[in-house]
Amino acid sequence: MLKKTYSPKLAEIEHRWFVLDAAGIPLGRLCSLAARLLMGKHKPTYATHIDTGDFVIVINAEQAVLTGRKEEKKIYYHYSGYPGGMKSETAGKRRQRRPTKLVEEAVWGMLPKGPLGRKQLKKLKVYAGGEHPHQAQQPETFDVAAAL
Repeated sequence: MLKKTYSPKLAEIEHRWFVLDAAGIPLGRLCSLAARLLMGKHKPTYATHIDTGDFVIVINAEQAVLTGRKEEKKIYYHYSGYPGGMKSETAGKRRQRRPTKLVEEAVWGMLPKGPLGRKQLKKLKVYAGGEHPHQAQQPETFDVAAAL
């Protein structure tokens, strides 16, 4: 008898909420875990073509750690498309200006590009401090240090 490949239906997918505390955690390890949760790779019902992932709330984003000398050496570039429109800033300056942007850009680099990846990125909520406005969703705290 032939066994058919399981494909999750949209009605069967349950999206949970997780809170990740970024304080003292290396940025890349935190973001790879967040991307994994957003895509749903931790679930047995994972499918590449459907958004089976969960919502992720990252708190204390300004306290995420960059190892080595990346704080001064890592450079973020932005190009406007016009001649002379290349702008750059170090990771340290970006952290002072917009600390949540470090996490958002790192997670986006780990998600699939296209409509599905953009939908998954919308489920990421990043906050610089320790407070978030999503208590009504009853998020579960996820132990990042144990998962790494």
